[in-house]
Amino acid sequence: MNVKDVSRATGLPSKTLRYYEEVGLVAPARADNGYRVYSETDVHKLAFVGRARSLGFSLDDCRALLSLYEDRSRASADVKALAMDHVAQVDRKLAEMTLIKSELQRLVLACHGDDRPDCPIMNGLAGD
Repeated sequence: MNVKDVSRATGLPSKTLRYYEEVGLVAPARADNGYRVYSETDVHKLAFVGRARSLGFSLDDCRALLSLYEDRSRASADVKALAMDHVAQVDRKLAEMTLIKSELQRLVLACHGDDRPDCPIMNGLAGD
């Protein structure tokens, strides 16, 4: 398959496909003209990585997940541990985002939103 076909099959932009090759997640063959030729295995890996990335896994996590996926003697406990670590990271980010939202809401509620130059939002950003 060529880049355009793989992009359509995986939903990943061609730029992303080239990047995933650059960082070593896939290694498509090259035709005599130098164009990338993706195998069904490459397409499957790229779709796998695309789904993992959509769940917020890092590239390093994707490497580890691909390695586990390809290892038929893997223990599901290894996969679960990686996923549990990611859930913990998501929980931390959610807590952080909740704090950010609360602070922004506090600033917005304190602002009159009128013609006066005094603005609690600007004061809050300035640390006043």
